[in-house]
Amino acid sequence: MRNSALKQIAYQRLAIPFRTGFKHAQAERNSTASILVRATTEAGLHGYGEGCPRHYVTGETLDSAMDFLRMHAASVQREVHSVDTLRDWMLNHEFEIDHNPAAWCALELALLDVFAQSQQQPVEALLNLPALHGVFRYTAVIGDCDAKTFALLFERYLSLGMHDFKIKLGGDLRRDRDKCSILAAHTNNTLRVRADANNLWRNAEEAVTYLNKLDYSFWALEEPVRAGDFAALTRVRGSLEIPIVLDESVTRLEHLDPLHKEPHRWIINLRISKMGGLLRSLTFAEAACACGVPLIIGAQVGESSLLTRAALSLVNAQRTSVLAQEGAFGTHLLAHDVCTAPLMFGNHGLLYAQQPSPGWGISADSASTNFKSS
Repeated sequence: MRNSALKQIAYQRLAIPFRTGFKHAQAERNSTASILVRATTEAGLHGYGEGCPRHYVTGETLDSAMDFLRMHAASVQREVHSVDTLRDWMLNHEFEIDHNPAAWCALELALLDVFAQSQQQPVEALLNLPALHGVFRYTAVIGDCDAKTFALLFERYLSLGMHDFKIKLGGDLRRDRDKCSILAAHTNNTLRVRADANNLWRNAEEAVTYLNKLDYSFWALEEPVRAGDFAALTRVRGSLEIPIVLDESVTRLEHLDPLHKEPHRWIINLRISKMGGLLRSLTFAEAACACGVPLIIGAQVGESSLLTRAALSLVNAQRTSVLAQEGAFGTHLLAHDVCTAPLMFGNHGLLYAQQPSPGWGISADSASTNFKSS
């Protein structure tokens, strides 16, 4: 067993250009907006982690994430040297993590990577999770765009054999109708489409009126109104008679409380970065499944292969409760990835589990990085 004592925790902003822009109701992006952390042991092992702070999801910014790391990296380096001490640190700093989940996610994933490497085993073995196996199937995601761009992307995904779609609604009725017309013209009855409104409408009545005008049967609807307005979300759900996907509305365990009465009518979009890392995501997923709420394992736009790999652990542990999986865009979207062999879906949206290797089992390219250290 190798020495897992930490020698350094370093961090930096990560900005990788997109091959094409991506827009939804809350933001428009042309590059990643992430934090990259590198944890180095006395034995010279490097572990990497990533977090994606989003102010409209958890109130975080890139600046606040960097501030969190500046404030806490030295403490983590001194006090954390195993999974047990990692859990202890999390328990003692729960308030800080609650308010900085993406920043903590980047740090935690780097630690899990380097601790697993020190034990010469995959992260799944380190955490007593099932070994990665089988196939992972991803959703095609199309941002808010004009009809011509939408049709081009739609056909491109169809040519890959993908039939599970998530589309972003932007609030321009004509443009959103055009998207739905393109979808409706596709006669393949295997198509499954959900819509994401990113908290677009002010109230339930406004949301229902707009969605009825689209005249398209989505199988689920994500975040139509203000985050956390469960009374309005319930009214939308009742009027449209489709499940509501909760993303911004659910970021902590206590947010499960309103869902217990009719759990089968809700779906949670569980993203590792917004939850504050893999360990908290695993705990949350178990609690959601215990009360009967199914999951979509989601992704922030612009995630690199680091967060894609961490999400595989979560999906693999909760396969029977996962309705869909997002992410694994790799260089489909990014001009380049931080990993030398990007994890990304192929034909039919499939990604196949690889032979397990220590840590996350992927190599991060640190040649062009500009890390600040603890």
